[in-house]
Order: sequence, then structure tokens, then C-alpha cells
Amino acid sequence: MRLVVIIATLGRKEQLARLLEHLERQERLPDEVIVSAPDEEHVEVSASHRFPISMVFGRRGLCAQRNHALNCALERFDVVTFFDDDFIPQDNYLQLLEEAFQEHQNWAVVMGHVVKDGAQSAGLSWAEALQVLATERTQARLEPKVVDHVGAYGCNMSIRARLVGDLRFDERLALYGWQEDIDFTSQLRRVGRVVGLNTLRGIHLGLKIGRVSGERFGYSQVANPIYLIRKGTVPASFALPLMGRNIAANLVRSIWPEPYVDRRGRLRGNLIALGHVLKGRVEPEYIQHMSVSEAR
Repeated sequence: MRLVVIIATLGRKEQLARLLEHLERQERLPDEVIVSAPDEEHVEVSASHRFPISMVFGRRGLCAQRNHALNCALERFDVVTFFDDDFIPQDNYLQLLEEAFQEHQNWAVVMGHVVKDGAQSAGLSWAEALQVLATERTQARLEPKVVDHVGAYGCNMSIRARLVGDLRFDERLALYGWQEDIDFTSQLRRVGRVVGLNTLRGIHLGLKIGRVSGERFGYSQVANPIYLIRKGTVPASFALPLMGRNIAANLVRSIWPEPYVDRRGRLRGNLIALGHVLKGRVEPEYIQHMSVSEAR
């Protein structure tokens, strides 16, 4: 079984270099790593690695970057694994992943377990993440637990390549994407199971650099779920509560916002999107035309 890791990156070349070095510790090395970036300014890669590394450059945006890499990978590999550039996998991640796909031929998508997610806080440092992983290694061996999901969390998800066909990430979900992972993987439920596997462990640093502004993100928190409901790929029972929770959190916390989250910007984006939706305008790509300030 041939396995490729795809990493889409933007503005995080030091983090990318650390991740590539860390992947050399995998008990089962990737057969190749494909790094997708807008241009060479976003990458910094050592000449010496224990696995081949390919670079692809093209249009900016998570969906566009993932699609570019996917087009280079599908015909050559059996499993495509997407790691965010700030996701740090446990050393046995790819070994256990390969075994899972071999043992369960009806699995289309496998998502690992995020032990700690810095996206829910100010973010985690590399040293903090390694400490958590070191503690994890001392724990008793986990009994595998499989849970079916509507879709997979994009910071670490793997796809059986032969099932992808013409499916691609929706590039109307511009820039950071927001729910592009759920949209893409939920469509694969018609050909196999989309599961989470607790034995695949890792840390998501949740770095704030390289993300879109609060206002743009807030717009996507409303426009993208409505768009996906209308598209028919994500059920309203999943998308509407997600959207409602985000609007409520931005509204309440905008009074006393966290220093690492632009709650007021997100709330402004929410309100702009709600206004558009009420007028029948559902255009997730509108964020490319918004004039906004600093990303948080």
C-alpha cells in the first residue's frame, strides 16, 4: 500500500520545516510528502529527508492548494493523508493508519483523534505539543474505538484514493475554507464509511498566523454552512447548530473578547453574511472581496 502525505501551507515555513523533520520519526514513513503552497516564499525544506518531498505551487486558498496536490497524487497512491502544517502526529500514526485501511476495505475516510487542540485556545507551542505526545506514549495501549462521522476534521484525515474519482474540494469555499473538509469527506459516505479512530493520535497546535481575518472568518461561519446545506452535501441538522453556536459565542464574547480571537470582527462578519442570506445571496467566495484588518 502506497501512502502520501499532503500538506497545504501558507506563511508558516518554519513550522513546515519542523513538521517535515518530525515526520521522519514515523514508524511507517510516508512514501512521499507533497507540499502545496502559493509560491516558494512559503516553504523552507531541508535537502535531506528519509522520504521524497515534492513541491507544487499555484493559487492561494486551502481548497485550491489541496486540489493541486490531490491531482498530483491520486494516480500514484492508495491512501492520501492530509495533515495541517500545525498538526503533529504520534510516531505510530501512519503505521496504524495503514493497518486500518488494510483491515477495513469498506472505510473511505479515516480521521484521527486530536488529543489537544490549540485552535480552542491561544494555541500551543511546539514544545508543549511534544510534551503531551511524550506523556501519551507512556499510557497503556488503547483499545481501538471506531465512531462514524458526517465528515472528517481536516487537520488530520486520510482518504482511500481509488474512491475519490472526480471529487475535489469546493474552491468556492475560498481562502481558509471553513467546513471544506466536512463538505469533501461527507460526499464519500456514499461509497464507504467515514470514521474516527481513537488510536490515531496527534496534537493540533492551532497557530493563528496564516489565517484569515476575524471579519472574513465570521462571514464564512454563516455563509459556508448555508451554502453547503443548499448544495446538499452537509445536513441542516449538522450545519445550523454549528452556525448558531458560533454566532452566539461571538455575540456573548464580543463584550469581553479573548486576546487571541477577534470576536467583534467575527460578529461583524456574521452580520454581513446574515444580511446577504436574507437577501438570497449565498456566496462564500465573497470574502475575497472584503476589505478587512488583521487576521485572528
